[in-house]
Amino acid sequence: MIDFFKYQAAGNDYLVIDPRYTDFPVTPEAIRLVCDRHRGIGADGVLYGPLETPRAGVPVALDLYNSDGSDCGRSGNGLRMFALHLAEQERDAGADGREFTLRTAAGDCPVRVLDADAGRVEVGMGQPSFEAADLPLLDEAGAPYIGRAVGVPLSVEGDELVVTCVYNGNPHTVVLVDDPSPQLARRLGPRIARHIRFPQATNVQFARMANRAVMELEVFERGAGYVTASGASACAAVSAARELGLCDGSVEVRMPGGSVEITIADDGHVTMTGDAEQVAAGSFAPALRARLDRMASAGNLR
Repeated sequence: MIDFFKYQAAGNDYLVIDPRYTDFPVTPEAIRLVCDRHRGIGADGVLYGPLETPRAGVPVALDLYNSDGSDCGRSGNGLRMFALHLAEQERDAGADGREFTLRTAAGDCPVRVLDADAGRVEVGMGQPSFEAADLPLLDEAGAPYIGRAVGVPLSVEGDELVVTCVYNGNPHTVVLVDDPSPQLARRLGPRIARHIRFPQATNVQFARMANRAVMELEVFERGAGYVTASGASACAAVSAARELGLCDGSVEVRMPGGSVEITIADDGHVTMTGDAEQVAAGSFAPALRARLDRMASAGNLR
């Protein structure tokens, strides 16, 4: 029995738990347990699916979860990993050029395996929104912020920032800085992510344009904390930079865990290309399985 497959993309790691191979109690507690890097397998999140047997011409549905057990509407890196998983599990489907449509809570995403051996995958991430209501974002008085959230002043415990907010299946808040660093992301990230003006919290990106074709990026996610890479964050940060006139239609985003390539069409639709790889597959040891079984017996299944 294979209980999990572990993948990484630019240092962002997920567990693929495929219900065709194993029973798993899909609860926040169980997800937190298997993602725990000391008591579980360790991961930034869980990709649970396919939810139904894949059929030709039908979108493949999956659920995405953050390591804290919360829902993740869409993960760019996660979708690349899951597409590679599907290709690897279907022997006749691993050839270059294999295409899928992945169905997430945030909508459908077309994906294409460009190079199966290298794990190179392209993902269509749709057209982002800059409308404050989509995050949502509040004004300083606590009322809904009206209009587009581009170049918005934000006071964070004495730091006066200017942010641009993007929704692309998840809420993102992009901060342009002179020197993005892990230290800055760890210090300001959680304060922005849980700021009172973001009632549903937000992912946070600290970005610098090295030139019009290269971005340096650090990321703090609302459901996983500091991460070395995030595909959806890279898409959001480039979308914000494009909106502010700081880049053109193609940008390499460099993060501590690795790089992805982001392309933005004239109509704003975003495509992300990057590498992913399977790093492990295995079964839950009896003690871990027993804990998961107890969680299943306790109920609270999604």
